[in-house]
Amino acid sequence: MPSANAAAMSSIPLWYRLFFLYIEPVATAVGAYYAWFQQHEYLDLTYTSASAVSLGPSARESIVLSQLANMYAVFALNEALVLRSTTNLRVWSVFLFGLLLADFGHIYSVKDVGFDIYWKFWDWNSMYWGNLGFVYVGAATRTAFLAGVGV
Repeated sequence: MPSANAAAMSSIPLWYRLFFLYIEPVATAVGAYYAWFQQHEYLDLTYTSASAVSLGPSARESIVLSQLANMYAVFALNEALVLRSTTNLRVWSVFLFGLLLADFGHIYSVKDVGFDIYWKFWDWNSMYWGNLGFVYVGAATRTAFLAGVGV
């Protein structure tokens, strides 16, 4: 016999449960891994600079990337654990609204690469598929949830 929480969780549409409880937390954890343990590659994929030192990130860059990785990790844990702990749509909505605001900030953060980066998906590397493509899907999914689509 399914638990009361499992039955209540099924009231949240399958796509939202899959995306917010599994897909996005795992993808965000992958981002945390790269920001912590593959810092040179993370920087090169984000923005290749002619002045980049081939030996790896500076101490300053490493600190910032480690802080970013920590934020990604807490984002992944919060999303997976907080949303798993409740079926209250108000909690889900407030939580996802906060993440939607973060999506907009994340998208805005790459503006200095040039505005065509936002739509020229055929030029994207793996980092931009994560920084933009995946964030677009996350923002669209959050917007749909907040608009009540399928809920």
